[in-house]
Amino acid sequence: MKAVLQERFGPPDILRLGEIDQPRAGAGQVLVRVHAAALNPYDWHMMRGDPYAARLMGGMGLRRPKRRVAGIDAAGVVEAVGAGVEGLRPGTPVLGFCTGAFAEYACAAAELVVPKPERLSFEQAAAVPMGAVTALRGIRTVGRARAGQRVLVNGAGGGVGTFAVQIAAGLDTEVTGVCSAGSTELVRSLGAAHVIDYAREDFTDGGARYDVILDNVGNLPPNRLRRALTPTGVLVANGGGSPGRVFGAIGAMLKLAAVNAVSRHSLRPIIPATPDGPAHEDLLAVTALIEAGQVTPVVGRTYSLAGTAEAMRHVEEGHSRGKTVITVR
Repeated sequence: MKAVLQERFGPPDILRLGEIDQPRAGAGQVLVRVHAAALNPYDWHMMRGDPYAARLMGGMGLRRPKRRVAGIDAAGVVEAVGAGVEGLRPGTPVLGFCTGAFAEYACAAAELVVPKPERLSFEQAAAVPMGAVTALRGIRTVGRARAGQRVLVNGAGGGVGTFAVQIAAGLDTEVTGVCSAGSTELVRSLGAAHVIDYAREDFTDGGARYDVILDNVGNLPPNRLRRALTPTGVLVANGGGSPGRVFGAIGAMLKLAAVNAVSRHSLRPIIPATPDGPAHEDLLAVTALIEAGQVTPVVGRTYSLAGTAEAMRHVEEGHSRGKTVITVR
């Protein structure tokens, strides 16, 4: 089968389209015939092998990648099921966390895929897993946003931000989205009551206060973000760090914990959505919101499987509008 292969850590140029044996579903797994896959910042961290501290923790490999085929977000059709799998059968359209998603076939733990909502194309469905689950956790689980509160989403036009704005609006909160000028109309259409162009206005100047801030950008220090919180406000941090950093998001989380220890505000990181962690209930929750028409994935650019390296360069630039998706079939 065709797959995007990674033999070493490095920039997008190290990715190459090649042939590899088709995987087989083991016990508790499903084999998915991939129709589309989405890219995340997680993918370029795994591609580059940074932050370097994560290599020492064993999550990605020390000298070379643990996983030869890149990608985790996928949508497709179940091709085969392993022993002990219930509720899924060959022919079922699904979305979820599939290790090695940038390929014609990929395996996943059965609890990490769920049926695809009928109203979504495969490209839209591939955009859901990491972006929507992270947004759900940021707004509802960690931020605990509720009706009547003021919620600010920094990075509202990106992969997580476009989901977060819709989820927060669905909770009857007053949503403010911070994004680039080119995404203001999109963010407003998703349910934001107010939209701030970050190049023209500083939302941390103290002019407005928010009950919940979801920061998807990680370019501002926690002490500065606190200036935009109400006295009992919550800052939810999603990621932080850029390619080439020693500690990256790990360092950002440690800094957040240090500030939180002496702050009257609540500063909380999101437990990341990954193919190695629990996500079944969250996947069911976001697909229920999609089925109800409260959330619709935003797909920005699409690329072919052969164009995955170019797609990764686009995601690394940090200005993606919605999700960037690879069309496999």
